[in-house]
Amino acid sequence: MMMAVSFTRYGRLYYLDPGDHSPKVGDKVLVPTDAGNEVAECIWAPQWVSEDVGGLPVCAGMAGDEHLSRDESNRRRRAEARSVSKRLIKRHELPMKVIGVDYVDEENVYTVYFSAPHRVDFRALVRDLARNLRARVELRQIGPRDEARLQGGIGPCGRDLCCATFLKDFEPVSVRMAKDQDLPVNPLRIAGACGRLMCCLKYEHPLYGEFRATAPRTGLAVDTPEGPGVVVGHNVPSDSVIVRLNDGGRRCACSKASVCAPRQAYEAEYAEPVDDAAED
Repeated sequence: MMMAVSFTRYGRLYYLDPGDHSPKVGDKVLVPTDAGNEVAECIWAPQWVSEDVGGLPVCAGMAGDEHLSRDESNRRRRAEARSVSKRLIKRHELPMKVIGVDYVDEENVYTVYFSAPHRVDFRALVRDLARNLRARVELRQIGPRDEARLQGGIGPCGRDLCCATFLKDFEPVSVRMAKDQDLPVNPLRIAGACGRLMCCLKYEHPLYGEFRATAPRTGLAVDTPEGPGVVVGHNVPSDSVIVRLNDGGRRCACSKASVCAPRQAYEAEYAEPVDDAAED
C-alpha cells in the first residue's frame, strides 16, 4: 500500500506507507520527519501498487486539532520570519533574495534559504535576525535549481516544474543531450525556469542512444518496402527513418525494422513463399 502527501498546496509529493490508517484525499495526516511529526495533506489516497517498494516512512496517524493548531502557528512564524528577513536585508543593503523559511518549534530554530550572485557576509544580519525573532537563526545560500524547486512555478511545457513536484535529486544534464535529440542549441529553447538546462532533456536521452545504435546512419543506402533509397533523417519517437527514394526523389517514413539488415535477412531466410495457385 502507498499514499502520497504534500506539505503545501500544489507542492512536491512525498510517498508514505499508510500503515493501519485509511485517509481520504484532502485529509490532514502526520508525516514523520527529522524535526518530528509534521502535518501534510493527503493528495493520493492509499492504494495497492504493482511495484514492490520498501523503505517508505509510515504514516503516524490522522492530524488532530492540537496538531492543526501547531501547524498553523508554525506557518504564521515562518511568514513573520520571511517578512522580517526581507526588511533587515534591505536595511543592511545586502544583495540577497529570500527564497524560503523553515521553522522547528521544538528547538526554536529558523532556517532562512536565500540566493545571491556571490558569497555574502551576513554575520551582522544573523545577529539582527536572532534578536528580532528571539530564536536561533541559520542562513543557507542555495543555487538556481534549488531556488526553482523551493519557489515552484510553470515550466516551458506548461506543467508544474518537475523539481517542485516529483524529482528527488538533480542529475547532470549536458548540451550534448540536446544535440543528440536534434534540438536547437539555443539557451532560450532548452533552459528551464531556473536558467539552467531543462532536467527533462535527460528523460528521453537513453531512447535516442538505443535508437542510433541500431538504426542505419544518415547517408546510408537502404532498401525499403517502397524501393531503394538513402537515409536522410531519423524520427526517434515513431521508431522510423526518413528515406529519399531513388525513384523520383520522394521522401517516405519507414519503420526502422523494415530497413535494417538483420530483419531483411530474417525475412529472406524464413519468409513463407507465396502460393500462386492459392491466390488464383
